[in-house]
Amino acid sequence: MLVVDADAALARQVDPEPSRRGVVPPGCTASIGQLGITCQWISDSKLLACSIKAVSTSEGFPYQRIVDELRAEIVGGQRPPGSRMPSENELAARYQTSRPTVRRALALLKADGLLVTRQGSGAFVRPRSHVRLLVTGANYRRHRALGLPGFNAQALEQGQRPEQRIRSVATVGAPAEIAMRLDVDEGSPVVLRRRVFLLEGEPAALCDSYYPAEIARGTVIEQPGRIRGGAYAAIEDPGGPIRRQIARSVDELVARMPTHDEAAELSLQPGVPVVRVLRTVYDSGDRPVEVQDSVVAADRHEFRYEEQMR
Repeated sequence: MLVVDADAALARQVDPEPSRRGVVPPGCTASIGQLGITCQWISDSKLLACSIKAVSTSEGFPYQRIVDELRAEIVGGQRPPGSRMPSENELAARYQTSRPTVRRALALLKADGLLVTRQGSGAFVRPRSHVRLLVTGANYRRHRALGLPGFNAQALEQGQRPEQRIRSVATVGAPAEIAMRLDVDEGSPVVLRRRVFLLEGEPAALCDSYYPAEIARGTVIEQPGRIRGGAYAAIEDPGGPIRRQIARSVDELVARMPTHDEAAELSLQPGVPVVRVLRTVYDSGDRPVEVQDSVVAADRHEFRYEEQMR
Protein backbone atom coordinates (compact mmCIF):
# COMPACT_ATOMS: atom_id res chain seq x y z
CA MET A 1 0.00 0.00 0.00
CA LEU A 2 1.30 3.45 -0.96
CA VAL A 3 0.09 6.65 0.74
CA VAL A 4 0.49 9.91 -1.17
CA ASP A 5 -0.65 13.51 -0.83
CA ALA A 6 -3.78 14.21 -2.85
CA ASP A 7 -2.04 17.12 -4.52
CA ALA A 8 0.95 15.03 -5.58
CA ALA A 9 1.76 14.08 -9.15
CA LEU A 10 0.37 10.58 -8.77
CA ALA A 11 -3.01 11.92 -7.74
CA ARG A 12 -3.01 14.12 -10.80
CA GLN A 13 -2.09 11.18 -13.04
CA VAL A 14 -4.98 9.04 -11.86
CA ASP A 15 -7.45 11.93 -12.06
CA PRO A 16 -9.91 11.02 -14.84
CA GLU A 17 -10.79 14.67 -15.35
CA PRO A 18 -7.74 16.92 -15.83
CA SER A 19 -9.78 20.03 -15.05
CA ARG A 20 -10.29 18.73 -11.48
CA ARG A 21 -6.67 17.98 -10.62
CA GLY A 22 -6.15 17.39 -6.99
CA VAL A 23 -9.68 15.98 -6.59
CA VAL A 24 -9.54 12.21 -6.99
CA PRO A 25 -12.84 10.47 -6.39
CA PRO A 26 -13.02 7.35 -4.29
CA GLY A 27 -12.39 4.15 -6.22
CA CYS A 28 -10.40 5.91 -8.94
CA THR A 29 -8.24 3.53 -11.01
CA ALA A 30 -5.67 4.08 -13.72
CA SER A 31 -3.15 2.18 -15.82
CA ILE A 32 0.40 3.50 -16.19
CA GLY A 33 2.49 1.29 -18.44
CA GLN A 34 1.75 -2.23 -17.23
CA LEU A 35 0.82 -1.17 -13.69
CA GLY A 36 -2.75 -0.93 -12.40
CA ILE A 37 -3.23 1.71 -9.69
CA THR A 38 -6.31 1.89 -7.44
CA CYS A 39 -6.70 4.83 -5.02
CA GLN A 40 -9.05 5.43 -2.07
CA TRP A 41 -9.43 8.46 0.18
CA ILE A 42 -8.29 8.09 3.77
CA SER A 43 -11.14 9.48 5.86
CA ASP A 44 -10.88 13.13 6.96
CA SER A 45 -7.51 13.69 5.27
CA LYS A 46 -6.02 14.84 2.03
CA LEU A 47 -4.20 11.57 1.64
CA LEU A 48 -4.86 8.75 -0.77
CA ALA A 49 -4.20 5.08 -0.15
CA CYS A 50 -3.07 3.57 -3.48
CA SER A 51 -2.53 -0.07 -4.29
CA ILE A 52 -0.37 -0.98 -7.28
CA LYS A 53 -0.47 -4.29 -9.12
CA ALA A 54 0.78 -5.62 -12.42
CA VAL A 55 -1.90 -6.02 -15.07
CA SER A 56 -1.93 -8.16 -18.16
CA THR A 57 -1.05 -6.59 -21.48
CA SER A 58 -4.63 -6.93 -22.66
CA GLU A 59 -5.87 -5.07 -19.60
CA GLY A 60 -3.30 -2.32 -20.03
CA PHE A 61 -3.74 -1.78 -23.77
CA PRO A 62 -7.27 -1.84 -25.26
CA TYR A 63 -5.98 -2.75 -28.73
CA GLN A 64 -4.09 -5.84 -27.53
CA ARG A 65 -7.18 -8.08 -27.50
CA ILE A 66 -7.83 -7.12 -31.12
CA VAL A 67 -4.21 -7.86 -32.06
CA ASP A 68 -4.20 -11.22 -30.27
CA GLU A 69 -7.50 -12.43 -31.75
CA LEU A 70 -6.80 -11.30 -35.32
CA ARG A 71 -3.29 -12.77 -35.19
CA ALA A 72 -4.73 -16.10 -34.03
CA GLU A 73 -7.25 -16.05 -36.89
CA ILE A 74 -4.52 -15.33 -39.46
CA VAL A 75 -2.01 -17.87 -38.14
CA GLY A 76 -4.73 -20.46 -37.64
CA GLY A 77 -5.91 -20.16 -41.24
CA GLN A 78 -9.38 -18.70 -40.60
CA ARG A 79 -8.22 -15.69 -42.60
CA PRO A 80 -6.32 -17.09 -45.61
CA PRO A 81 -3.47 -15.27 -47.38
CA GLY A 82 -4.75 -12.52 -49.66
CA SER A 83 -8.13 -12.22 -47.93
CA ARG A 84 -9.48 -8.78 -47.11
CA MET A 85 -9.73 -7.76 -43.47
CA PRO A 86 -12.92 -6.21 -42.08
CA SER A 87 -13.03 -2.42 -42.25
CA GLU A 88 -12.07 -0.25 -39.28
CA ASN A 89 -15.76 0.49 -38.68
CA GLU A 90 -16.63 -3.21 -38.71
CA LEU A 91 -13.85 -4.06 -36.29
CA ALA A 92 -14.74 -1.13 -34.04
CA ALA A 93 -18.32 -2.44 -33.86
CA ARG A 94 -17.15 -6.02 -33.24
CA TYR A 95 -14.88 -5.02 -30.36
CA GLN A 96 -17.05 -2.12 -29.14
CA THR A 97 -14.16 0.30 -29.33
CA SER A 98 -13.03 3.33 -31.32
CA ARG A 99 -11.53 3.48 -34.81
CA PRO A 100 -8.19 4.87 -33.50
CA THR A 101 -7.86 1.78 -31.28
CA VAL A 102 -8.60 -0.50 -34.24
CA ARG A 103 -6.14 1.45 -36.38
CA ARG A 104 -3.42 0.93 -33.79
CA ALA A 105 -4.09 -2.82 -33.72
CA LEU A 106 -3.93 -3.09 -37.52
CA ALA A 107 -0.69 -1.10 -37.56
CA LEU A 108 0.89 -3.59 -35.14
CA LEU A 109 -0.22 -6.55 -37.28
CA LYS A 110 1.24 -4.84 -40.34
CA ALA A 111 4.52 -4.25 -38.45
CA ASP A 112 4.55 -7.98 -37.62
CA GLY A 113 4.39 -8.74 -41.34
CA LEU A 114 0.92 -10.30 -41.18
CA LEU A 115 -0.99 -7.61 -43.07
CA VAL A 116 -0.43 -5.39 -46.09
CA THR A 117 -2.43 -2.28 -46.91
CA ARG A 118 -3.54 -1.06 -50.32
CA GLN A 119 -4.42 2.55 -50.90
CA GLY A 120 -8.19 2.91 -50.99
CA SER A 121 -8.81 -0.83 -50.56
CA GLY A 122 -8.05 -1.49 -46.90
CA ALA A 123 -5.96 -4.17 -45.20
CA PHE A 124 -5.29 -7.70 -46.48
CA VAL A 125 -3.67 -10.80 -45.06
CA ARG A 126 -0.20 -10.90 -46.52
CA PRO A 127 0.15 -13.37 -49.43
CA ARG A 128 2.57 -16.11 -48.43
CA SER A 129 4.20 -17.59 -51.51
CA HIS A 130 7.08 -19.55 -50.08
CA VAL A 131 9.29 -22.52 -50.77
CA ARG A 132 10.32 -25.35 -48.45
CA LEU A 133 13.98 -26.10 -49.02
CA LEU A 134 14.87 -29.71 -48.19
CA VAL A 135 18.64 -30.03 -47.97
CA THR A 136 19.77 -33.62 -48.56
CA GLY A 137 22.27 -35.39 -50.74
CA ALA A 138 19.48 -37.37 -52.40
CA ASN A 139 17.67 -34.17 -53.34
CA TYR A 140 20.84 -32.70 -54.81
CA ARG A 141 21.51 -35.77 -56.97
CA ARG A 142 17.90 -35.96 -58.16
CA HIS A 143 17.82 -32.30 -59.19
CA ARG A 144 21.19 -32.58 -60.91
CA ALA A 145 19.86 -35.51 -62.92
CA LEU A 146 16.94 -33.32 -64.00
CA GLY A 147 19.35 -30.55 -65.00
CA LEU A 148 17.69 -28.03 -62.67
CA PRO A 149 19.17 -25.73 -60.01
CA GLY A 150 18.04 -26.72 -56.52
CA PHE A 151 15.92 -23.63 -55.81
CA ASN A 152 14.07 -23.88 -59.11
CA ALA A 153 13.50 -27.62 -58.77
CA GLN A 154 12.07 -27.45 -55.25
CA ALA A 155 9.86 -24.47 -56.07
CA LEU A 156 8.45 -26.27 -59.14
CA GLU A 157 7.80 -29.42 -57.09
CA GLN A 158 5.69 -27.31 -54.73
CA GLY A 159 3.66 -25.65 -57.46
CA GLN A 160 5.52 -22.34 -57.32
CA ARG A 161 6.76 -20.37 -60.32
CA PRO A 162 10.50 -19.71 -59.76
CA GLU A 163 12.78 -17.32 -61.60
CA GLN A 164 16.43 -16.35 -61.28
CA ARG A 165 17.73 -13.02 -62.53
CA ILE A 166 21.38 -12.15 -62.94
CA ARG A 167 22.22 -8.89 -61.21
CA SER A 168 25.90 -8.82 -62.15
CA VAL A 169 28.94 -11.02 -62.79
CA ALA A 170 32.43 -9.72 -62.04
CA THR A 171 35.89 -10.65 -60.79
CA VAL A 172 36.47 -9.05 -57.38
CA GLY A 173 38.83 -9.30 -54.44
CA ALA A 174 37.68 -11.88 -51.90
CA PRO A 175 36.25 -10.35 -48.69
CA ALA A 176 37.79 -11.72 -45.51
CA GLU A 177 34.96 -14.08 -44.49
CA ILE A 178 34.65 -15.41 -48.06
CA ALA A 179 38.42 -15.86 -48.42
CA MET A 180 38.54 -17.85 -45.19
CA ARG A 181 35.87 -20.27 -46.44
CA LEU A 182 37.38 -20.60 -49.92
CA ASP A 183 40.82 -21.14 -48.36
CA VAL A 184 42.40 -18.27 -50.31
CA ASP A 185 44.08 -15.07 -49.23
CA GLU A 186 41.93 -12.05 -48.53
CA GLY A 187 41.76 -9.92 -51.67
CA SER A 188 42.54 -12.86 -53.96
CA PRO A 189 40.56 -12.77 -57.24
CA VAL A 190 37.22 -14.55 -57.13
CA VAL A 191 34.34 -14.60 -59.59
CA LEU A 192 31.19 -13.16 -58.06
CA ARG A 193 27.78 -13.99 -59.53
CA ARG A 194 24.99 -11.87 -58.00
CA ARG A 195 21.41 -13.06 -58.51
CA VAL A 196 17.91 -12.46 -57.23
CA PHE A 197 15.53 -15.41 -56.81
CA LEU A 198 11.81 -14.82 -57.33
CA LEU A 199 8.67 -16.77 -56.47
CA GLU A 200 5.53 -15.96 -58.42
CA GLY A 201 7.24 -12.79 -59.60
CA GLU A 202 7.99 -11.65 -56.04
CA PRO A 203 11.64 -11.34 -54.87
CA ALA A 204 12.39 -14.02 -52.29
CA ALA A 205 16.19 -14.12 -51.94
CA LEU A 206 19.39 -12.32 -52.85
CA CYS A 207 22.20 -14.75 -53.61
CA ASP A 208 25.88 -13.87 -54.13
CA SER A 209 28.03 -16.83 -55.21
CA TYR A 210 31.83 -16.68 -55.04
CA TYR A 211 34.14 -19.02 -56.99
CA PRO A 212 37.95 -19.16 -56.90
CA ALA A 213 39.19 -17.45 -60.05
CA GLU A 214 41.60 -20.31 -60.68
CA ILE A 215 38.69 -22.66 -61.45
CA ALA A 216 36.11 -20.18 -62.82
CA ARG A 217 38.28 -18.11 -65.14
CA GLY A 218 37.52 -18.79 -68.81
CA THR A 219 34.38 -20.83 -68.03
CA VAL A 220 30.65 -20.09 -68.31
CA ILE A 221 30.71 -19.20 -64.61
CA GLU A 222 32.61 -16.06 -65.54
CA GLN A 223 30.07 -15.10 -68.22
CA PRO A 224 27.09 -12.83 -67.42
CA GLY A 225 24.43 -15.15 -68.83
CA ARG A 226 22.48 -17.96 -67.24
CA ILE A 227 24.13 -21.36 -66.92
CA ARG A 228 22.15 -24.33 -68.17
CA GLY A 229 21.60 -26.62 -65.19
CA GLY A 230 23.28 -24.14 -62.86
CA ALA A 231 26.90 -23.62 -61.86
CA TYR A 232 27.21 -27.13 -60.45
CA ALA A 233 26.51 -28.57 -63.89
CA ALA A 234 29.48 -26.59 -65.19
CA ILE A 235 31.68 -27.64 -62.29
CA GLU A 236 30.84 -31.35 -62.66
CA ASP A 237 30.72 -31.49 -66.49
CA PRO A 238 33.12 -34.37 -67.36
CA GLY A 239 33.89 -32.72 -70.68
CA GLY A 240 34.34 -29.24 -69.26
CA PRO A 241 37.40 -27.40 -67.98
CA ILE A 242 36.72 -27.82 -64.22
CA ARG A 243 35.70 -31.51 -63.91
CA ARG A 244 35.18 -31.68 -60.15
CA GLN A 245 32.54 -33.64 -58.27
CA ILE A 246 30.44 -31.87 -55.63
CA ALA A 247 30.65 -33.88 -52.40
CA ARG A 248 29.26 -31.89 -49.48
CA SER A 249 28.24 -28.47 -48.21
CA VAL A 250 28.24 -26.65 -44.88
CA ASP A 251 25.49 -24.14 -44.08
CA GLU A 252 25.68 -21.33 -41.54
CA LEU A 253 22.37 -19.58 -40.80
CA VAL A 254 21.86 -16.30 -38.97
CA ALA A 255 18.45 -14.66 -38.51
CA ARG A 256 18.42 -10.86 -38.27
CA MET A 257 16.55 -7.77 -39.35
CA PRO A 258 17.26 -6.58 -42.92
CA THR A 259 19.30 -3.56 -43.89
CA HIS A 260 17.48 -0.72 -45.61
CA ASP A 261 18.73 -1.87 -49.03
CA GLU A 262 17.80 -5.52 -48.40
CA ALA A 263 14.29 -4.56 -47.31
CA ALA A 264 13.85 -2.51 -50.48
CA GLU A 265 15.27 -5.16 -52.83
CA LEU A 266 13.16 -7.93 -51.28
CA SER A 267 10.03 -5.74 -50.97
CA LEU A 268 9.79 -6.61 -47.28
CA GLN A 269 7.02 -5.28 -45.08
CA PRO A 270 8.09 -3.63 -41.81
CA GLY A 271 8.90 -6.17 -39.13
CA VAL A 272 9.79 -9.06 -41.49
CA PRO A 273 13.24 -10.51 -40.71
CA VAL A 274 15.70 -12.17 -43.06
CA VAL A 275 17.91 -15.24 -42.77
CA ARG A 276 21.49 -15.01 -43.97
CA VAL A 277 22.70 -18.36 -45.28
CA LEU A 278 26.44 -18.85 -45.83
CA ARG A 279 26.92 -22.13 -47.70
CA THR A 280 30.39 -23.49 -48.45
CA VAL A 281 30.44 -26.22 -51.11
CA TYR A 282 33.29 -28.77 -51.29
CA ASP A 283 34.40 -31.19 -53.98
CA SER A 284 35.34 -34.84 -53.56
CA GLY A 285 38.87 -33.79 -52.61
CA ASP A 286 37.40 -31.62 -49.82
CA ARG A 287 38.45 -28.43 -51.61
CA PRO A 288 36.00 -25.50 -51.45
CA VAL A 289 34.63 -24.61 -54.88
CA GLU A 290 31.91 -22.12 -54.00
CA VAL A 291 30.61 -19.91 -51.19
CA GLN A 292 27.00 -18.79 -51.46
CA ASP A 293 26.10 -15.73 -49.41
CA SER A 294 22.30 -15.54 -49.48
CA VAL A 295 19.87 -13.19 -47.76
CA VAL A 296 16.39 -14.70 -47.84
CA ALA A 297 13.01 -13.32 -46.80
CA ALA A 298 12.09 -15.26 -43.67
CA ASP A 299 8.37 -15.22 -44.47
CA ARG A 300 8.94 -16.89 -47.86
CA HIS A 301 11.22 -19.76 -46.87
CA GLU A 302 11.18 -22.88 -44.76
CA PHE A 303 14.37 -24.88 -44.21
CA ARG A 304 14.53 -28.58 -43.50
CA TYR A 305 17.76 -30.49 -43.02
CA GLU A 306 18.04 -34.27 -42.97
CA GLU A 307 21.20 -36.03 -41.83
CA GLN A 308 22.07 -39.69 -42.22
CA MET A 309 23.50 -40.60 -38.80
CA ARG A 310 24.59 -44.12 -39.65
